[in-house]
Amino acid sequence: MKEDTPIIGFDAKRAVANGTGLGSYSRTLINDLARYPLTLRLYAPDEGRDDLRTQIQDRANVTLHTPHSTFHIPHSTSHIPHSTFHIPHSTSLGKSLWRSHGIVSELRSDGIQLYHGLSGELPIGIRKSGIPSVVTIHDLIFLRHPEYYHWIDTKIYAWKFRQTISEATHIIAISECTRRDILHYAPELDPARISVIYQSCAPKFTPDISPSTFHIPPSTFHIPPSTFHIPPSSKYILSVGTIEARKNILLAVKALETSLLPDDLHIVIIGRHTPYTDTVARYARDHGLEARVHILHHVSDAELPAYYAAAEAFVYPSRYEGFGIPIIEAISCGLPVVACTGSCLEEAGGPDTLYVSPDDPQAMAAAIAQVLKGAPGRDQRILRSREYIRRFQGNDVAGQVYRLYLRLLNKE
Repeated sequence: MKEDTPIIGFDAKRAVANGTGLGSYSRTLINDLARYPLTLRLYAPDEGRDDLRTQIQDRANVTLHTPHSTFHIPHSTSHIPHSTFHIPHSTSLGKSLWRSHGIVSELRSDGIQLYHGLSGELPIGIRKSGIPSVVTIHDLIFLRHPEYYHWIDTKIYAWKFRQTISEATHIIAISECTRRDILHYAPELDPARISVIYQSCAPKFTPDISPSTFHIPPSTFHIPPSTFHIPPSSKYILSVGTIEARKNILLAVKALETSLLPDDLHIVIIGRHTPYTDTVARYARDHGLEARVHILHHVSDAELPAYYAAAEAFVYPSRYEGFGIPIIEAISCGLPVVACTGSCLEEAGGPDTLYVSPDDPQAMAAAIAQVLKGAPGRDQRILRSREYIRRFQGNDVAGQVYRLYLRLLNKE
């Protein structure tokens, strides 16, 4: 790297520790930006999970910094003590305080020229330090739909939102929907301080998935349903995401009861367990759907593309999202998609995804019937959707972020 290469710091907590949307966004953007003439320094309160940290590509211009060490991805190469903070960093409180307060002095001593909060937060005092900052805000669901959160959490998240927008030099919203929400809840903000830059999809999601590429046993790749007892002659639709009330997957389960869908159609639901998961499982059991509803936890990141590849269609009946990256993953894998109206999912899926009310099982069933194999227009719908999502490809997204960095650093 040249000596004048911009040195960019990142809040990498979610990149190394979060297996869902925020973590995927962070890792994908970091990997895409690493191809540009930048020095990337990732700051996290600990080393996170090995399986997630090692998804960040091992490049000379990318290093991970924790309170106790600095090392290249994926393996530690040196140990450089940083902190003089007096609360042990091994404690949850110590990690939180380092990330929200103590990190600023390190950013200054490390020569960080711009800091990017990848998950809606910035450290307190970053503006006062003179370091320009960017924050990506994914959604404001805690304000738009507080009923899905504990009231204490909504207060904390709302305070963090106000604090973050006061610190930020510039804000990235991952959708027009999120941008509208930001301006609705912070009308004093200058709209020029907000750019809409969509989230990109990881390159492993492709219609040309090979089992050898992902080190998946051939039997699992060719017949994923065999691992959860779907008869070989049957077919399944897929849904991916935390199994919580806001995601509304019960709508798709109810659609299976209608006469509009074949009796051999199953649904595979992949995601983290919450109390709502038990509600879905109980409904399936009480309505004779237990053999057709398959809820899977702990599917590895490497296995996930194979489940997309073997599905007939993808359903995403969420009531509200900031963007909806699983829709992009599904379309990238060659699947037609059925989603719900009411938030930003039309932005993610485009005009050839089908959208229904989040409270209408009959409409959901009718839409699913239109995208199963053999349905008229299915192949054309898939092709047009794949063309639509080219706007979310990594190079284009990372290029927009890169140009924003240069503009804020007066280098463009």
